[in-house]
Amino acid sequence: MDQMFSNIFSKWQPTALSLFRFITGLLLFQYGVAKIFKFPVLPYFANVPPLIYTAGLLELVLGALLMIGLLTRPVAFILAGEMAFAYFIGHASQGFVLVPMLNRGELAVLYCFVFLFFAAAGAGAWSVDAARTRR
Repeated sequence: MDQMFSNIFSKWQPTALSLFRFITGLLLFQYGVAKIFKFPVLPYFANVPPLIYTAGLLELVLGALLMIGLLTRPVAFILAGEMAFAYFIGHASQGFVLVPMLNRGELAVLYCFVFLFFAAAGAGAWSVDAARTRR
């Protein structure tokens, strides 16, 4: 049974990777837009300190690069570092360092490991990186 599902779904792996990369980049890009351009208007991004503004710039630019799949591996590695930094500075400092559920750091941890996955796996078939490699 497992082999049957493997055969059915394995052909979709490169496309699924590309879609996963695009959606992840889009979600991150939205954080950058909210922090830098104040759209949509969110109270907790009204007056961001310089460190959060810098994170917003990274999310805006690198999120866009991730969406199109350009320089995916180094971009993802940098973003994994940003998310680890966000977790340890913004969430773990609230206590309960080993329990992200208690310090509301689940997304930072999840994003960190998703970006590490992209750094290892690459962009997928539908990306600028793949188009550049085909030439």
